[in-house]
Amino acid sequence: MKRPRTGTEPVTARSPLRLRLILASAALVAFAAGTLRFAIGASTYQPHDSPGLTVRLVLAVVCGVLAILAAVDLVVVLRRCRNDRNAGASR
Repeated sequence: MKRPRTGTEPVTARSPLRLRLILASAALVAFAAGTLRFAIGASTYQPHDSPGLTVRLVLAVVCGVLAILAAVDLVVVLRRCRNDRNAGASR
């Protein structure tokens, strides 16, 4: 579904989907690794360790949420790339 043009944007303007694909992929890997690292750190927590257990758990949850967001963005970008290819073939 195309939106009607509302301003002075060029007719051939395109989103940099390849860049978004690369950034979303890198973010997914980095945040998944961060989630794993902080979760393992929380599971091996000793009372004298720093940072504390709560900080490790919060960091694991934050990294997990960001990994989920990166995965959703990756799916959206892949779907847009597929739709652009299909639209180009039908022209």
